[in-house]
Amino acid sequence: MEPLVSIIVPCHNSAKFITATLNSVIAQNYTSWELIIIDDKSSDDTCTIVEKFANQHNNIQLIRLPENKGVSHARNLGMAKAGGKYIAFLDSDDIWLENKLGRQVAYMEKEMLSLTFCAYNRINEDGDIISGVIPAPFSVSYTQLLSHNVIIFSTSMMLKSTIGDLQFSKAGHEDWIFFLQLLKKCKLGYGINEPLALYRIRKHSQSSNKMKAIVKTWKIFRESEKLGLVKSVYHFSNYAVLTVLKRLR
Repeated sequence: MEPLVSIIVPCHNSAKFITATLNSVIAQNYTSWELIIIDDKSSDDTCTIVEKFANQHNNIQLIRLPENKGVSHARNLGMAKAGGKYIAFLDSDDIWLENKLGRQVAYMEKEMLSLTFCAYNRINEDGDIISGVIPAPFSVSYTQLLSHNVIIFSTSMMLKSTIGDLQFSKAGHEDWIFFLQLLKKCKLGYGINEPLALYRIRKHSQSSNKMKAIVKTWKIFRESEKLGLVKSVYHFSNYAVLTVLKRLR
């Protein structure tokens, strides 16, 4: 039997994009999956849309939170509910190509890997592709990830047993911190250099606020990873240069 993949989708006021996101899961050519959607107290029609999908597919589950607690709490809850061998995260405005799950599961099963990710394209709010392919390196280590976060969360898949009791923090760049902690356990993550996902850039998203991103990045080095000043400056300089180069693609 094909191993089960638990797909975790946190969402908050995602009515504009959630249909395309869920349709991209349903269109996967790999069919052994469960989809856990955690709604973080949306005030729009997100839950109404998701409920229609859940009513039509018995492997889609909606969890409605009574109060807004943030994406870290939603992801942690999703991991606690996950029953799959593998966990894949998908943000509620991103899109997978139809062979994304199948390609990653085959690679991880063959090579017995704990963490994989893939190349991707950026899209805008209208779904138009606005970048070339952002490549995925063959592998990434903890030290390499400190200098440059090459893993977009919606491209990742990980072995649940490797995650163990690891959880998301409430600090900024919680996805980056999570991968750093995970790489301390599994040593290397492996990239598939094929564009298997579309990463949406939104005008007012946290990731588009460059000044906040700079502050949060510095805090990761000094507070989360507790690096000394010299190492923090070294990795921050690499981060700044490599981020600019990536934006030019």
